[in-house]
Amino acid sequence: MAKIIIIDDDIDILEASSLVLKAKGFEVLTAQNPDDGFKLVMENNPDLIILDVIMIEPDDGFFLAQKLRKNGFAKPILMYSSVSKSTGLKFGVGELVPVNDFVEKPISPELLIEKVQKFLNV
Repeated sequence: MAKIIIIDDDIDILEASSLVLKAKGFEVLTAQNPDDGFKLVMENNPDLIILDVIMIEPDDGFFLAQKLRKNGFAKPILMYSSVSKSTGLKFGVGELVPVNDFVEKPISPELLIEKVQKFLNV
């Protein structure tokens, strides 16, 4: 089954997302910060990354997505965001960062599985 890396500083989000995805048979690895996340991605070459926008800094997810693309990661990136809820800003795919889709946190288990299956064609 496909390998997914989730990068988010919120342990509750990591655990909930991992539980949902593992229940569907996906292999899931997690990191709680951009540096560990980048290393994990480079070492494991996942099929999909789920990445939070705001971690240590408000734009960590944006910079990490750019860094991953510059280092040759071409597979899908799904970005978790709570930015539009807290600021009213909305982001479109490809406008600020090279990701495939944005979803608002909290995400329902059904929507998470739907998005993951769409990107992995399963």
